[in-house]
Amino acid sequence: MAGETVTQTKWEGKACVELAIPTAQEVWPLVEDFCNLHKWLPTIDTCYQVDGILGQPGMVRYVATTTTASSNGNEETMIKWAKEKLLMIDPIKRCLSYEIIDNNIGMKSYVGRFIVSPINDDGKKGCKMEWSFVCDPIEGLRLEDFLPYIETGLQSMAKKMEDALLSTR
Repeated sequence: MAGETVTQTKWEGKACVELAIPTAQEVWPLVEDFCNLHKWLPTIDTCYQVDGILGQPGMVRYVATTTTASSNGNEETMIKWAKEKLLMIDPIKRCLSYEIIDNNIGMKSYVGRFIVSPINDDGKKGCKMEWSFVCDPIEGLRLEDFLPYIETGLQSMAKKMEDALLSTR
């Protein structure tokens, strides 16, 4: 099949979670703080700014997690990392998007988006968080294996954010 081009289809996915009590206005500042992901996403050990202006499109953050694997009786520690660039942030619509620009986890192209929105017309009680993505297939993974990471990650983030906000009331 000389001369044929093989096109890989992009992976797309989305996870949503509702928080019963905190409002979108209360949750948004926690999401908007682009370099504090490690406070909310349990799988991330560290997150800090490496380039650009904090909170402005073009800013780059470094995120990493440390994993330990055993093989043949030996434990091996590995740091999985990514550099993520803030593409867009809109405090009025309470959304942001970012792309992974470098990593050691097999991602070739990834763009993620977070949206925080009210669940009631009055905006007084509860909100919905949404994490969506478009990416090239990740080497060594199936989409069915990656989606649960996004879903459980968002659920964990929502729980930690809700707990933190409710403890200050």
